[in-house]
Amino acid sequence: MIDKEQVLKALRHLEDPTYRKSVVELNLIRDVLVKQSNVSLTFVMTVDDEAKENRFREKVKEALEAIGAENIHIRFRKIADHEKAEIEGKWPGRQAAHTSSPAERAQGPALLSADSGITFIAIASGKGGVGKSSVTVNLAAALARKGKKVGIIDADIYGFSVPDMMGIEERPKLENNRILPVERFGVKVISTGFFVQDNAPVIWRGPMLSKMLRNFFSEVNWGELDYMLLDLPPGTGDVALDVHHMIPHSKEIIVTTPHATAAFVAARAGAMALQTKHEILALVENMSYYECESCGRKDYIFGRGGGAKLAEELHTELLAQIPLGAPDNHISEPDFSPSVYKSDSPTGRLYNELADKVIAKTS
Repeated sequence: MIDKEQVLKALRHLEDPTYRKSVVELNLIRDVLVKQSNVSLTFVMTVDDEAKENRFREKVKEALEAIGAENIHIRFRKIADHEKAEIEGKWPGRQAAHTSSPAERAQGPALLSADSGITFIAIASGKGGVGKSSVTVNLAAALARKGKKVGIIDADIYGFSVPDMMGIEERPKLENNRILPVERFGVKVISTGFFVQDNAPVIWRGPMLSKMLRNFFSEVNWGELDYMLLDLPPGTGDVALDVHHMIPHSKEIIVTTPHATAAFVAARAGAMALQTKHEILALVENMSYYECESCGRKDYIFGRGGGAKLAEELHTELLAQIPLGAPDNHISEPDFSPSVYKSDSPTGRLYNELADKVIAKTS
């Protein structure tokens, strides 16, 4: 009796002409159905070549007949863009440049390529509630004020908040079958929140999260970028791991509060970055203190020293200490947003300094 595992084992020797790896390892053999000696499957082609398709058909039939299959049905289909991105994210450097069109080559290297010229910075935290997204949107806005071309991927797919924090009310548009990110404060933004109705919860498992994240890279027309900031979900789950695998050259900023427990938990995010060979660019301590507007006195509500201690443990630098507070924005203002500080506000100036330091460390 034949089973699915035998089918995949029999086809493992077939090599894809584009990526030069086993078609089974690349997950190009799909929808395998075995019933007694009948086998049906889908073969995903990475090249549009009828001669190669016919050769694969012969080789698949030959291999499956050798293990006892009698009735063999093979469906061929072309690889989708998101499937390409998934392969290229899993095996960086194996992109098939020789199959690119002249127009694609003229556009330069792929977004995720190490030589794309884009600096990827993942903003991470060990736990929720420490202001990771606030740091992301304000650092992005500050970098844009410095003349940099900046994008944000709101990769916190369960807890998306970037559009609301930046006061974005419009939705992305389609142009030539590519999604155009929404631009606000000079920053290009894409988020799951744009594709969910009425703030509905996202109830997905790991593979769906990974697919959505890959679509953000492969199906969005980002244009020219200097920096791409990724607002990661807190902790060390599926999405954070996918980002580490997809963008091995990404740098990381860890966000914590001065509280000892928050810093202790944030150390796990730092350890994950180190284990996956990612550079920890810096550490940002949020909610460091509360400053009285009338007298200027600083109250250290969540304690002191957590950020500095964690920076020492992770052998990195504490680049900024951001006070507890909220922007003094008025809803009637044309550039109203709940969470982005104005450039001339005290906290806005701290973010401008942070942007200068990030540019210096990544230039």
